[in-house]
Amino acid sequence: MSLPTEMRFIDLPQTGAPEVMRLARGPLPDLRPGEILIRVEAAGVNRPDVAQRSGGYPPPPGASPILGLEVAGEVVAIGTGAEGFAIGDKVCALANGGGYADYCAVPATQALPWPRGYDAIRAAALPETYFTVWANLFMMAGLQGGETVLVHGGSSGIGTTAIQLARATGANVFTTVGNEAKAKACVKLGATRAINYRTEDFAAVIKAETRGGVDVILDMIAASYFEKNLASLAKDGRLSIISLLGGAVVENANLAPIMVKRLHVMGSTMRPRTAKEKQEIRDQLRDRVWPLLESGDIAPVIHSVFDLDKVVEAHQLMETSDHIGKIMLTVA
Repeated sequence: MSLPTEMRFIDLPQTGAPEVMRLARGPLPDLRPGEILIRVEAAGVNRPDVAQRSGGYPPPPGASPILGLEVAGEVVAIGTGAEGFAIGDKVCALANGGGYADYCAVPATQALPWPRGYDAIRAAALPETYFTVWANLFMMAGLQGGETVLVHGGSSGIGTTAIQLARATGANVFTTVGNEAKAKACVKLGATRAINYRTEDFAAVIKAETRGGVDVILDMIAASYFEKNLASLAKDGRLSIISLLGGAVVENANLAPIMVKRLHVMGSTMRPRTAKEKQEIRDQLRDRVWPLLESGDIAPVIHSVFDLDKVVEAHQLMETSDHIGKIMLTVA
């Protein structure tokens, strides 16, 4: 397949507000051993993209400086040692960077076929949120059927994914949201109770409506919710922190509940994980989650779709937190 010498991509000449991003042209990414080159048809917009653009989440060594951590499209080239895919395959992938572009090179071990019946937009809405939720809620926190989980930020891409996967596993789901429209959306997705954090104390609701608290909390707020999270966990409960939207430093916190209730506090970010760790997550998603997507038991929630050259508007929407579900970019 003949490839162009240049591609469009979203340049980030400096960190700052959404307006610092601009559409530019440059060479295609180099293809390293073990990688596949994807002609990108759609890409997801995620909180880590906003953090990188703002200067708070620099790419790890060796990763593309171009924004974008999830893509869907067509395989157009295969690097030495890359296995499992052929030219022309339709794939979605967790990228280490470079997704806001016409072409993106990704490790083959982080790519998956489109679920049967999916288009590029729906396929591109999967990798970042599903890798994150599966790794943190199931592999690390060990959520099981019959347990109760509290998902903070239930209307976000992460939240809508976590609610559906938890319910599909047989868990009872509580979630926090910021308004009534988001509460209704989360209940429709399978949450037993959506708590409006602007008008209700989520820790008080959990205490009143559970027997001793929840088994697992998936938290993207961190510091400002820390003590209430500890109070909301049942004995042997697990707190999994995936973001620091409410701050990274907890001052004068009472840590006694961790000891008294034998709590487990854990956290992770996806980007620094090793290639082997990401492959293990990919393999579990393919075996255990892709069948649920293909059967229609779960599905990504798409809020808005923007053209690549409207990426500034996409980031502005992300920063308002007014969306329910995923914000996407069409590329090809």
